[in-house]
Amino acid sequence: MDHPLNWNSQNLTHGWQRGVTAFYYGLGFSDQDFDKAQIGIGVPLLDGNLCNVHAYDLAKVIAQGCQSADMIGLPFGVPAVSDNITQGQEGGNASLPSRNMIANAAECVVSAHSYDALIGLHNCDKNGPGFAMALARLNYPGLVVSGGSIMPGCHKGQDISILDVYDSQAAAAVGAMEEEEADQILKTACPGPGGCGIAASFNTWGIALEAIGLMLPFSSSTPAIDNAKKTECLNVASAVRNLLQKNIRPRDILTRKAFENAAATIAAVGGSTNGILHLLALAREAEVEFYLQDIQEILRKTPVYCSFAPRGKKTMVDLHHLGGTPVLMKHLLKAGIIDGSCLTVTGRTLAENLAEIGDVPTNQELIASLDQPYKTYADMQICFGNLAPGGIVFKVSSMQESHFTGTACCFDEAKGVVDAVEAGKIKPGSVIVLRNLGPVASGMPEVLVATAALTVPELDGKVAFISDTRVSGVSHGAIGVHCSPEAAVGGPIGLIQDGDQISFDLLKGEISVDVSDQEFQQRRVKKPLQPVRHSRGYLADFSATTSQAHHGCVSKALLPDCE
Repeated sequence: MDHPLNWNSQNLTHGWQRGVTAFYYGLGFSDQDFDKAQIGIGVPLLDGNLCNVHAYDLAKVIAQGCQSADMIGLPFGVPAVSDNITQGQEGGNASLPSRNMIANAAECVVSAHSYDALIGLHNCDKNGPGFAMALARLNYPGLVVSGGSIMPGCHKGQDISILDVYDSQAAAAVGAMEEEEADQILKTACPGPGGCGIAASFNTWGIALEAIGLMLPFSSSTPAIDNAKKTECLNVASAVRNLLQKNIRPRDILTRKAFENAAATIAAVGGSTNGILHLLALAREAEVEFYLQDIQEILRKTPVYCSFAPRGKKTMVDLHHLGGTPVLMKHLLKAGIIDGSCLTVTGRTLAENLAEIGDVPTNQELIASLDQPYKTYADMQICFGNLAPGGIVFKVSSMQESHFTGTACCFDEAKGVVDAVEAGKIKPGSVIVLRNLGPVASGMPEVLVATAALTVPELDGKVAFISDTRVSGVSHGAIGVHCSPEAAVGGPIGLIQDGDQISFDLLKGEISVDVSDQEFQQRRVKKPLQPVRHSRGYLADFSATTSQAHHGCVSKALLPDCE
């Protein structure tokens, strides 16, 4: 027997307080509409960002599809912050808090208005994770829809992306490229709507959502301006109707195996470290036991099969031309990297979704053959040790060796790193330590401006970077982030001094600083912790409630078991 579609909204439309229905009549409801399912459509509203500029248009198309499926789609807005525009400025502190705000806002509106399902739009880095967290928390039927990738730009007949912008600006700053050419790249790299097109945070999470089962097949790889994106949005309602009829809830989908699939897929595509942070947060919200140590094991054994930028030069549009994300997923299924038995929002298993999908085409440079991966272990690895007792996540796509030893060079702000590079003060063999930017201290902003500065030829692959904050998936080099615990709560990273020797071995999963426990204690006496105070209300709230990075920076107020 089918589950009633209006299982939740009937509490209002046919509830004891009949007077509230006056508002529905005012919205144009007919008497028949009171028996229809009401679908909340979460829209990250931000016209001042290419990633989000078309979000409301897509939401209206989804609402149109709901009407065709004899349901009522009701778009509502949630906060949105552009990671790209704000990074390196005060606004960068708002990026990660915006994810938690989106989760809270979606939970608030959908539960308050007794909607029967939630559809969330993933247009920029924190949108999809926020809506996925809300789905796990509410456990109402629903799914996430990708707003689609931006098309590549063009420079001298070659495809370019936002990665080329940052690399060229860094090169121009040290005289390795003419400023005029760097500015040409700057002006042509982002030609229209859509999320950043490479394997940065936006697309990493889109692919991960297909792998974990919360996004319909093809959604993550269909470009923003492609007509197929509108068609997809029109058809989303039929999938949600099926979820309602069968009473399939997010926690039916978000199993331990599903999380393993997502982590392995992120590893295989060479994805962003932000994907790890969001997976941990989603696991906490879904009450699934899945931790950094579990991800560490997956990363060690998962080969890299894709050459998306920043590892290579390819974009999500290239994957679309090869047949879309399902073609990639079928490849990973054949490789034994993912488990096809997991349920998805189609109401079928992952393997059933992929049964009619063809193989990866030959004569292409994006996806490696099954027997010849680009690398036998993931570009991301996780280490633990006296510098990071709670763990640190490394992204090392341009590092040739799996181990590194260098001398600490410490900073407390991203611009200090940029200035030091431009002044020639950073030398090969250095370990740049950027701290006091963790979730409690500063909202854990992205510091792409710092890591991009290290891509100049004399430093690229010859230095390492360690921080208690985040970097964009656009970054490349030997980069360790999410160092836990952060400096502001007493983490050892806050006690590192210039000249300390730091070593890490990615495959052993170890990181250490050549400082004894006794020396750390003496340094703490000389440098006691200071109370963290914020002048921005949103940041004060986030700082007061956030857990550390190894728990995905979820709210301790809601999930007190998270530190």
